[in-house]
Amino acid sequence: PEPGIPAANSSAVAHRKFRVLVGVTGSVAALKLPLLVAELLEIPGLEVKVVTTERAKHFYNAQEIPVTLYGDEEEWQLWKGRSDPVLHIELRRWADLMVLAPLDANTLAKVANGICDNLLTCVIRAWDLSKPLLFCPAMNTAMWEHPITARQVEQLKGFGYTEIPCVVKKLVCGDEGQ
Repeated sequence: PEPGIPAANSSAVAHRKFRVLVGVTGSVAALKLPLLVAELLEIPGLEVKVVTTERAKHFYNAQEIPVTLYGDEEEWQLWKGRSDPVLHIELRRWADLMVLAPLDANTLAKVANGICDNLLTCVIRAWDLSKPLLFCPAMNTAMWEHPITARQVEQLKGFGYTEIPCVVKKLVCGDEGQ
């Protein structure tokens, strides 16, 4: 390389952590957010941040999340004027990978239809499609089996997003199903 210009394999580039942005929505499965974050942090070389919907906050204790947690409030507090950073764009730029876990029926419908009315859906709408986005649908079996759900999942896959399929288990409501 030329003097003053670091080589592509310089230590700064080679040692940068891989950045994972976790999006969490208002499914009961959001109870597992602390476990998901803890497991991700066990992987060497990962840096993790979380974007939450307001409804998701009902299912976990923010004090149990040892990484930066962003919600709608932070989106609007950060931006005061024209030259200020826009949080959903900053998060899009920061992340190497996005994981929507869990992705509830409401946010699935919003994303499939291009609605971006909160910080999380704005990040998704602005997502760099050259980077992976994984989504983990989680909803009651009756909602999962509704015909519109399959259409919406296919819509997300059509955007290039990767589905992590549902599992069959006993649900919080007592039903057994996907």
